[in-house]
Amino acid sequence: MAITQEAVLRALSQVIDPDLGRDLVSLGMIRDLRIEGRRIAFRVVLTTPACPLKEHIEQACRRAIALLVDPEAQVDIQMEARVTTARTSEEALLPGVRNLIAVASGKGGVGKSTVAVNLAVALAKSGARVGLLDTDIYGPSIPTMFGLRGVRPQLTEARKILPVEKFGVRLLSMGFLVDPDTPVVWRGPMVSSAVRQFLADADWGELDYLVLDLPPGTGDIQLTLVQTVPLTGAVIVSTPQEVALADARKGVMMFRHVRVPVLGLVENMAYFVPPDLPDRRYYLFGQGGARRLAEELEVPFLGEIPLEETIRAGGDEGVPVLIRNPEGAAARAFRELAERVAQQVAIRNASAPPTEKVEILFR
Repeated sequence: MAITQEAVLRALSQVIDPDLGRDLVSLGMIRDLRIEGRRIAFRVVLTTPACPLKEHIEQACRRAIALLVDPEAQVDIQMEARVTTARTSEEALLPGVRNLIAVASGKGGVGKSTVAVNLAVALAKSGARVGLLDTDIYGPSIPTMFGLRGVRPQLTEARKILPVEKFGVRLLSMGFLVDPDTPVVWRGPMVSSAVRQFLADADWGELDYLVLDLPPGTGDIQLTLVQTVPLTGAVIVSTPQEVALADARKGVMMFRHVRVPVLGLVENMAYFVPPDLPDRRYYLFGQGGARRLAEELEVPFLGEIPLEETIRAGGDEGVPVLIRNPEGAAARAFRELAERVAQQVAIRNASAPPTEKVEILFR
């Protein structure tokens, strides 16, 4: 009996995307279905190249065809990705950017910039088009962490700032525009103006994800961002101890107050593994604090990042740990973090309305 397109699509309609809760056919993820005798070929277009369920979905498609169509069929599946977006094509600012992800913390010293850098690199290594904007005007760290101290961005013919690119990530920071030893002594309005200029007067091009490395706290720059562009969501970074969790809670509540979805919490410096005792974990700052806070606030827990010397060395040397030691435990943790963040972005885009810019009135 000949294999028909209807039979194959019926079988594939039994394969459910675990994140989105709908079948691949109704989601439009099955493309270019071709049948030649007992050979079946098609493309599965995922919502992100960093999809952690890629192999699961492929195997589910093969099982469905074997069980419901023909167990002897030769199945050729090409797995691809097109990052989803909830932004509209009429956006005046950053029209080529599909998703804007704020990486924030309630307090300093929790490794937020380290997380933002390695998240951006991990997303880029997965095949996504990624930018990283350092919005910490007073304490920019991105040039150092990418080994680009003293580098200056170029201008396009249209007089737009052209982000610097390294490790597959497009980068922009106040640290590229001022001398490394010169402090930025500005009042709030000047800082807000600089952030808006990085968004409006830079040529970011086409990006799947623009990661925004925010300064600590809940002040001028955070408010400027939510008033200027609609953020896809926010990732909150904390360490396990109570003093950090108290401020992480404030960060979550701030984004909720301005109606920006919280994609989840990540616990940095979660544990230490001695190099000579790889089976031992020491929880130097407490254990599981961010996970418990995520459960309490009903937001996703995105994972634990270990306290590892290679992460520190990578930041100091300008070679992120994903490049410096790609097979190490820290690099694996950042890859898993990137997969979960991309997963939450896809879920948010499929289930929630677009984020809108916020009008903040002070009384």
